[in-house]
Amino acid sequence: MHKLPTIKGREFIKFLQSLGFKIVRTKGSHVRLRTEDQKRVTTIPVHKNKDIPKGLLRTIIREDLEISLEEFCKLYSKYKEKK
Repeated sequence: MHKLPTIKGREFIKFLQSLGFKIVRTKGSHVRLRTEDQKRVTTIPVHKNKDIPKGLLRTIIREDLEISLEEFCKLYSKYKEKK
């Protein structure tokens, strides 16, 4: 089992944008993103400078992004290397 990284809301949004997601709207402290083909949609909470809870992150990865945790960890590590 892969260990999920600790990610802040804004950082996660930037990562998703690198995967092809676009910001559709912002309502309060929640940012809605959608892929260009409009098949995948997700909402990311941005509460001050807090980390996204691990359970929510896991749910977003599996249900909204529709990728495995292993694949997510590989993509995120490549993203972090580029920075």
